[in-house]
Amino acid sequence: MATRWGIASVGKISHDFVTALSTLPAEEHTVVAVAARDLERAQEFAELHKISIAYSSYEELARDENVDVVYVGTIHPYHLSISKLMLENGKPVLCEKPLTMNWKQTEELILLAREKKLFLMEAVWSRCFPAYDVLRRELEAGAVGEVLQVNVSFGSPLESIDRMRLKELGGGTILDLGIYCLQFVLLVFGPRLPQNMVALGHLNDEGVDTSMSCVMTFEGGKTAVLSTHSRITLPNEAIVIGTKGIARIPCPFWSPSNVSTPDKSSEFILPSASLPFNFVNSAGLRYEAMEVRRCLRQGLLESPRITHEESLLLAELEDKLRKQLGVKYSVDGN
Repeated sequence: MATRWGIASVGKISHDFVTALSTLPAEEHTVVAVAARDLERAQEFAELHKISIAYSSYEELARDENVDVVYVGTIHPYHLSISKLMLENGKPVLCEKPLTMNWKQTEELILLAREKKLFLMEAVWSRCFPAYDVLRRELEAGAVGEVLQVNVSFGSPLESIDRMRLKELGGGTILDLGIYCLQFVLLVFGPRLPQNMVALGHLNDEGVDTSMSCVMTFEGGKTAVLSTHSRITLPNEAIVIGTKGIARIPCPFWSPSNVSTPDKSSEFILPSASLPFNFVNSAGLRYEAMEVRRCLRQGLLESPRITHEESLLLAELEDKLRKQLGVKYSVDGN
């Protein structure tokens, strides 16, 4: 039986997610409903993607008994409220990253999911790509020896986009781009906090970060260097350096089609779709949808690819980075 998806929000990432779903077998994945606060936009989205039901409120989607799981593709500030709404109505949730605006909200959402015994996953799609599977296996096999250094960057000229520049929309590079760098460090060095972390950067007139550069140190002489930017394009690659050589995921490291280690190089071909995508390699969103279906069929409440523990660690690191740069949102409180 197909996993029946409900889609919350009709923005660019939701378009890409639904388009990626169309590359998977219809007997495994189907979209049965979509919701937005603007009914006309929801109807236009439904018509484009051949979805039978369009709702003008998220409450209607939450109550739809035909929906097995909800994909939340709204901007950051609405992740908590909409994900809570779905969980409170018995719906498992795949929520776009960052899971929420801060650690406190992330803990609240995870505790609710556990209380309701419902699946919840932060949509860190990178973790589901085959290239990441290869990297994991190669590192575990000692292909680069003892890993001592990770260098990763994500920068793109995005400063004019409202969701990136405006504080009330959860703007800033740390939440939008930095999470990809942070998840990569946690993947390589394990789900743990660094011993030390020092970050510097620049803020715009809204008080959100347009750039961030950070150095982290971990036990055993391990170091990570991360950079984000919304005014320029950075190398956008992830490099793992060990005592025996280097593993590299080239640009775009967050949605990669290839990976190389000292002894091998692997490439993966993404499928084409009937509709164009908004973002690079968005066909790879199919991999996280496949992971959600696998977890639901096995009765799991979280994905081992991006656990609740890691989502909490990511939120804590994002909070710490923002604090060092002086970025504070209204939901942070005093």
